Formats: sequence, structure tokens, C-alpha cells
Amino acid sequence: MRRGFLALALAAFAAGACAPTDAGTPTVNIRIHYSKFEPATITVPAGVPVTYVIRNDDPIDHEWIIGDDAVQQKHRTGTELLHPSIPTEVVIAALSTRTTVVTFARVGQLKYICHLPGHEAYGMVGVVTIR
Repeated sequence: MRRGFLALALAAFAAGACAPTDAGTPTVNIRIHYSKFEPATITVPAGVPVTYVIRNDDPIDHEWIIGDDAVQQKHRTGTELLHPSIPTEVVIAALSTRTTVVTFARVGQLKYICHLPGHEAYGMVGVVTIR
């Protein structure tokens, strides 16, 4: 009986772990590896919520700040350590994954940058094209 219950519990867990997400919400996976964003260029639709899953494979913290030049300049002059309630400003601790959802209203291009000291200069910059 115990063995049957365990098998049933494991099957239920596996089914839940593999359940599809909302098919209407696009998902973009971004990996941080060797202090670089992979991919460094992405394209997303305008006016649609997009889920960003950002995985930091590095042994150091990073951040993902997406926005126009004014947003990026603000962060160049004073990096905040935490961004708990802003979907476009995410801190990703070492060896962890964070998820955020962002909807861009207008077409255009924005950058995503890590503004921790020296990271932008090292090349932690990406571009999102909104269509």
C-alpha cells in the first residue's frame, strides 16, 4: 500500500511539474553566464505580457535593468541593491533564477544592462526589439 501511494504521489508531482504554462503568454529565457547575457538580442511583441525567466549561472550577483537611455543613466550613477517591486529592474542572486513579466506598450528598442560595478563595461548589455 505504501509503495502504491508513493508511486501515485510521484506521478502526480511529475504531471504538475510538466504542466504547460499559459499558451498565450510568450516566454523569453535569458541565461547569465561568464557575466554575459545569452541571448544578447531578443524580439518581443508590443502590447503583450512577456514572461522573462532569467537564470544566473555565475557565482556572483547580477541585475537585469531594461529600459530607455534615461533609465539606464539613472542606474549608472547609483546602483540600487534591491528592486523588489519593479518588473523591469530585477536582481538575480548568484546561481539562482528570477521571473518577471513585462508588457511594452510601444514598438522600438530598449537595452537590458547589469549596472553592478564594472559589469556594463565588461559587456553585460543586451537589446530587446519590440514589434
